[in-house]
This record gives sequence, structure tokens and C-alpha cells, in this order.
Amino acid sequence: MFAHDTEWGLMAAAALVNTAVRDEEHLPDVAALSRFLDSHDFSGRRDLDHAELEQVRALRPRLHALWGEDDVDRVAEVVNELLAQAQARPFLSRHDGWPWHLHLTPTDAPLASRMAAEAAMAFADLIRIDELDRLGFCAADDCDAVLVDFTRNRSRRFCDTGNCANRQHVKAYRARRAAG
Repeated sequence: MFAHDTEWGLMAAAALVNTAVRDEEHLPDVAALSRFLDSHDFSGRRDLDHAELEQVRALRPRLHALWGEDDVDRVAEVVNELLAQAQARPFLSRHDGWPWHLHLTPTDAPLASRMAAEAAMAFADLIRIDELDRLGFCAADDCDAVLVDFTRNRSRRFCDTGNCANRQHVKAYRARRAAG
């Protein structure tokens, strides 16, 4: 249903937002940022300094707000702001084993700008096909992580960050055992 780069952009945006969940900092230093970038296949320039880390951290609340926004016009406004601030100029690219996909900024643009533009374009695709309801929050009582639901029947309830599904199933099982 979604282009591969849209899915990647949404998953990377969710993963970035989720680096600051449950009052824990999962990007505590430049080394953690480097591991995050590697694990999500970010290409292009990496300064890997404190300034870049702070710019990436500052992007998280802007993206997080899109998950909680019910007004599609407001989401579109933020998406347009992110694209404009990143000076997005889309171009097709194929590299590192990826099929043809869109890049929105030059590979030497600042990392946070590239991340913002990639996330914004993925959100733009959701808006264009009226699928913003694919964005959700983890249903676990003790989790505030975001998620993207790519299931056909939109049944995803738990995030990938803290074993939430398993913990909730064990909790429900124990409650049934105690009641029965």
C-alpha cells in the first residue's frame, strides 16, 4: 500500500520519537546517535558532534506532536513547515542496494534537516491517501511510545520499544488466573 521509502520514513520517525519515551533518554550521546543512524540506514553527512545530537533531539517533539494531532489541516501545516525549513527539493536516487526512492535534501545537508524532510514527506503521503489513522500510541498502560500500524486490519496496539505486548499479555493472563 505504501512506497518503501514512505514506510521507512514513518518507521524512522517513530523510532526517533521513541528515543525519548518513559522518561528515558535513548540518545544520550553521539555514539548512541551513530548507532541509531546505522540501525535505520540513514545515508549522507554525519557530523556526529554535540550540536548535531541536540538538533536531532530537538526534532523529536515536533514529530511527536504529529501523532497526537487530529486536525489534518494542522498536520499538513507542520509537514509544510518541516519541508520548507529543510529547503526540500525532491530528487530520485538509487544507492546502497535501495531501489529508486526520493531524497528531499542534498546528502551534505545537516542531518536534522534531512531527517525532518524524510519524515515530513512520509507524513505527506499519509495525508494524500487519507491514512493518518495509521499513526497511534502504544496501548500499554505504562508506555507513551508511538507506533505506525501497517497491518491490513489496523489491529496493531503495541509498540516495539519495551516488550509491551508481551508484558500486557502476561498481565492479562495473571489477572485471569487470579480471578479463576
